[in-house]
Amino acid sequence: MNKPFKVKLGSIEAVPMGQGLSFSVEGEEIAIFRSRAGEVSAIENKCPHANGPLAEGIIGEGKVVCPLHGHQFDLSTGKGCDRNESVRSFPAWIENGELYIDYSTTSPELVVL
Repeated sequence: MNKPFKVKLGSIEAVPMGQGLSFSVEGEEIAIFRSRAGEVSAIENKCPHANGPLAEGIIGEGKVVCPLHGHQFDLSTGKGCDRNESVRSFPAWIENGELYIDYSTTSPELVVL
């Protein structure tokens, strides 16, 4: 497994409150979400079913709803509403008005409880 590295994505103001925005990191689309409370989350931007753009989904209660088929994904863990579905999640934070994530090219193992 490779070590995550810090990536600066730019001003947090680029991501509207209560919405998501897609960023390209190492050729991969990452969806960044900014809750109405100002918290940020980062997950893969592609839904595992039909590659739906999760950044365009509706967010609420710590989840995003895929705009193509309505499945929900937890914004902190990436776990989907179906037992065996998930997307990668990435630590995200704001530092001096700038948005950062810890990015790793290695997918973690899916743990099914």
